[in-house]
Amino acid sequence: MLTNAERKEKMEKQNELLTRADEMVESAKTENRELTPDEMQELAEIRDDVKKIKEFLDIDDDLREIEKEKDGNVPEEEMNMNEEKRALTDEELEVRTFDAYIRGEILNERANNLEKGTNGAVIPTSIANRIIRKVYDISPVLERSSKYNVKGNLVLPYYDESTTAITVAYQTEFTAMQSNVGGFQSITLTGFLAGALAKVSRSLINNSEFNLVDWLVDEMAYKIKVFIEGELLKGTNNKVAGLSDLTNTVTAGSASALTVDDVINVHDAVKDDFQQDAIWIMSPATRTALRKLKSTTGYPLLNDDISSPFGTTLLGKPVYVSDNMDNIATGKTVIYYGDMRGLATKFAEDINIQVLREKYADEHADGIIAWFEFDSKVEDAQKIAKLVMA
Repeated sequence: MLTNAERKEKMEKQNELLTRADEMVESAKTENRELTPDEMQELAEIRDDVKKIKEFLDIDDDLREIEKEKDGNVPEEEMNMNEEKRALTDEELEVRTFDAYIRGEILNERANNLEKGTNGAVIPTSIANRIIRKVYDISPVLERSSKYNVKGNLVLPYYDESTTAITVAYQTEFTAMQSNVGGFQSITLTGFLAGALAKVSRSLINNSEFNLVDWLVDEMAYKIKVFIEGELLKGTNNKVAGLSDLTNTVTAGSASALTVDDVINVHDAVKDDFQQDAIWIMSPATRTALRKLKSTTGYPLLNDDISSPFGTTLLGKPVYVSDNMDNIATGKTVIYYGDMRGLATKFAEDINIQVLREKYADEHADGIIAWFEFDSKVEDAQKIAKLVMA
C-alpha cells in the first residue's frame, strides 16, 4: 500500500500528464492544424501512462479499504458494502496486483496477497491455483493418476501378492489350516524441485492491452504439463521414476511393426477388475500405425469416436496421444494401457512464482519462473501394462 506522500506524487504525475495532453490538443486547435506524428505518439504514450497510474491507484484504493476493515474503522453500512465488493473481487484484486507487480508498477512484493515463500518467490494463491487447474485439464495422465497433495516425503504402503497370494480352500474339521499370505510393501515419494521458466519481452510487458496474467497461466501450465507428463511416462534416473519401472511388460513379436496380437496381448495383460477406467497411451506415429490394423473380419481396430474423451478408441477404450511417448523402434516402450490410478503422483499444489527483472535485461525481457515439487512411482503394477518392441 502506498504512503500518503507516494499517493500524492502519483496523482500529481497523473494531473501533469493530463495537462500536457490538453495543451497539445488546444495548441493544434488554436493553430488550426492536425496533430503532428510526434504529438500523436506522445499522446499515445500519455494515454498508456495515465491508464497505468489509474489502475495502480485503484488497487491502492482497494488495499486501503481492506486495511480500514482490519482496523475496525469502517461504519457498519460501508462495511457491508465492502464485504459484497470483496466477495466478488478478491481474486480479481489479486490478479490486478500481481499483474502490476510483474510489470514493475509494484516493486514491494508485500502488497496484499503477494506473500513471499522460503525461496524468495512470490505466492499469488489464485494464480497458482489457476495454473494447477490448467495443468490437470491438459494432462490426462496426471489427472487420472492417484494424486497426493502433500509436502515432504510420503510413504505409501501396499499389499503385495506377487510371490505368495492369500488362499481360500475347503477345510476338514480337526485339521490345521494351511495358509499363504502376501506381505506389505511400500513406496516412498519425495519432493523433487523443478522450475518452469518463461521469458516475456519488455515490449509485451509495457503493452497495457496485453493480458499478462492469462498468458502466464497458459504458458506456465503448458510447460509444466509437458515436463510432468514426460516424467510420468519415461522418468529420469535418480529422480522421478513414473511408469519407467513398470514390471507388467508385454514384448511385441517384432522390432519394427505392431500386430493385432500385440494389441490384444497388452490389453489382456490388465485384469478385468481394472479394465473399466483403462486408457491407451501412445505417440502420434504409433496411433497412425494402429489405424492400419484390421481385425480378422476386416474392421479397423482403432476408431474415431466423438463420445471418447480423446476422440479415438482402441478395442473400445480411449486413446490418449502424447508426444512424450517413443515411436516404434527396437526396445522402445510404445504403448501403456490400463487404469492410471496404478500410478502414484505427489504434486504439491503450492506453486511459487518468481520474477527475474535483471537476468535477461540484455535481451529486453523479464524471466518468470514457476517452482514446484513433484514425484511419481508405480503403486499397483496390476493396473497398468506396457508394450515393448522386440
